[in-house]
Amino acid sequence: MIFRMTGALLASMAIALLIGPKLISELKKLHFGQTIYELGPSHQSKQGTPVMGGLMMAAGILVSSLAFHPAEWNGGLDVVIPLLLVAFLSMAVGFADDYIKAVKKRHDGLNPWQKIAGQVIVAVGFSIYCYFHPAIGSRIRVPFTGIDWDLGLFYIPVMTLVIIFIVNSSNLQDGLDGLLGTVTAVSSSAWAVICVMIAAVPAMQSIADKGTALTAGVFALAMAGACVGFLRYNRYPAKTFMGDTGSMLLGGGTVAIAMILRLPLLLVLIFFTPIMSSVSVIMQRYYYKLTHGKRIFLMSPIHHHFEKKGYSETQIVSMYAGITLVLSLIAILSVSGL
Repeated sequence: MIFRMTGALLASMAIALLIGPKLISELKKLHFGQTIYELGPSHQSKQGTPVMGGLMMAAGILVSSLAFHPAEWNGGLDVVIPLLLVAFLSMAVGFADDYIKAVKKRHDGLNPWQKIAGQVIVAVGFSIYCYFHPAIGSRIRVPFTGIDWDLGLFYIPVMTLVIIFIVNSSNLQDGLDGLLGTVTAVSSSAWAVICVMIAAVPAMQSIADKGTALTAGVFALAMAGACVGFLRYNRYPAKTFMGDTGSMLLGGGTVAIAMILRLPLLLVLIFFTPIMSSVSVIMQRYYYKLTHGKRIFLMSPIHHHFEKKGYSETQIVSMYAGITLVLSLIAILSVSGL
């Protein structure tokens, strides 16, 4: 178990590191650069930085998830293909958006209806899959308790909304060098620890069966390794951006793990900072309308508020990583106490 999960971590990281220079070079040749339009913190120095760097993470996740899949194949109930499908189909929506921006030079990318349509298809499909999967079903575990909350048929629409929200929250957090990659590396590691606990402790297999936990653990550490490898090129000052290609890949993969383990409520802790990115945008928008022009934050998402307050990008990344680590430890304890 530990060998396969560690192998997935190291292999994914190595793949991202190895293909990074060539990918960045090709993106530069193709002029797939970021265009900066924002009116807030000055990021004009980042103009033209290659985007779609998330493809190097995708390669690491795909290869290592399959190469280090647990030896016991669980047939039609095995979750590795569904995990990959949610992550990569979410990525496909982001890739289309990046492609239109970079190649077609339409800075808005996909229009909102096109983007949401693609996300709805992915989200509904995966929610239906989980609902009918005998090891997942419509029940979700409530943190800090031994209670399973059965959503019944409401599981499908509720989880559909959760998937869309998490994928877009991930996308919103990708606004500073190294921010989303660092947060996801920490959060994915936390999911892997939870998977090990479930697989190792028979009493905890009321949450998820051993095979499902092992497969999800390999996938989680593949994501963590890919993020660490990618950060070699994305930490400040970034040589490449992950783009919507990478942010939606990570968002899709994260929410898929949570649902596979029947622990989507733990996203509130483990994926707190991306969620707050979305919450800050929603709060800002509605407060602005209600007060006819007043703002809660200097700029949203909230990481830009901290920039306007004078924090450096590296300080914000460190702060977000620390928050994610602390909340992830609480999430792990909430499961271990069941």
